[in-house]
Amino acid sequence: MAVDVARGTRRRSPGGRASRARALLLLGPAFVAAIAYVDPGNVAANLTAGAEYGYLLVWVLVVANAIAVFVQYQSAKLGIVTGSSLPELLGQRLSTAPRRAFWVQAELVAAATDLAEVIGGAVALNLLFGVPLPLGGLIVGVVAIGILAVQSRRGQRTFEAVIVGLLAVIAIGFLAGLFVSPVDWRAAAGGLVPRFDGAPTVLLAASMLGATVMPHAIYLHSSLARDRHGHHLDEKIVSRLLRVTRWDVLGALAVAGAVNIAMLLLAAASLSGQDGTNTIEGAHAAIVASLGPVIGAIFAIGLLASGFASASVGSYAGATIMSGLLRVRVPLLLRRVVTLIPAIAILSAGVEPTWALVVSQVFLSLGIPFALVPLIRLTSDRAVMGDRVDGRGMRILGWTIASLVVVLNAALVVLTIVGFT
Repeated sequence: MAVDVARGTRRRSPGGRASRARALLLLGPAFVAAIAYVDPGNVAANLTAGAEYGYLLVWVLVVANAIAVFVQYQSAKLGIVTGSSLPELLGQRLSTAPRRAFWVQAELVAAATDLAEVIGGAVALNLLFGVPLPLGGLIVGVVAIGILAVQSRRGQRTFEAVIVGLLAVIAIGFLAGLFVSPVDWRAAAGGLVPRFDGAPTVLLAASMLGATVMPHAIYLHSSLARDRHGHHLDEKIVSRLLRVTRWDVLGALAVAGAVNIAMLLLAAASLSGQDGTNTIEGAHAAIVASLGPVIGAIFAIGLLASGFASASVGSYAGATIMSGLLRVRVPLLLRRVVTLIPAIAILSAGVEPTWALVVSQVFLSLGIPFALVPLIRLTSDRAVMGDRVDGRGMRILGWTIASLVVVLNAALVVLTIVGFT
């Protein structure tokens, strides 16, 4: 910052502006990972929470987003400091049989992710244009292949730009309703106070957390950061990248958090007490009835963008997992084609889409400990991280978060299996 003595005022130096511009160019990986936090599974969980319990569980989304900031930063930090992705580091440390077993569970998680994204996009196409669900799923898969082709041919920065554009559409789609819905802001502020209203709200809170902290995003972010910034970086470059990454993660998850909270507020204000809002189709119909067809269409467009973006990012995550653990590289486009088959089969079988989404989220919760616990262990290991190893405070915070997430998601799975509501 330079000083103009004649005027006694400060003026910004060109070098400072250039430095900030260069920092902005380094942003992007966290916005790709953030797509996992606004996927169709989040839509189902947040709309249900708002429609059934009003503003009661706003605090859950705030806590979940804070946890996500910590987890995603740790994943990106691991990739930047080590020059390796989380799956690669695990693949290096596990013997053959455990490595393959670990890959099987991670691959099933990735498949469940693909399933949810394709189904969500298919539902959106059905709401917007009346497209049959199987055909809608196929269209989502084809568009996802097109987005992945951008990454293959134009590189990661162009891919990031496409995903950020879709994230903007998602944000508009789910935030638009707030401008016309009668949100009780005082009650919404009261929802920031942690509390429950009976056992069903505990189950729903666990579901909302399970739909937020996703294993494929944990695996993916380390790879995104590494692929964007490279391997074997100079210490000064690492320091700068970590500073920029903090802003990248905070910015991306601020957007994702705002979208999730907006969904809950919209449901609390406009859908509370209405019948049939336990499905995405029913919630959309209620939004159209309460707020008009324009808002309903914008909502469906946001859901469609969520399906397109998250289907592409899910395939990217699956390829990262396979490459790191099996040391086999499968083209992203081929992987997208193969993993599209189960989703199309389920949609063709007539399975209720929202139910399939919910089941996929429960299944995904099983994979969270397998991604989160190794991440915390690796970032706490000086042999891996060197001088960038987590300090005592970060380790305590990390294990506290890991314990909370694991316990809540275990409760979600158990309560779902026994049919507790």
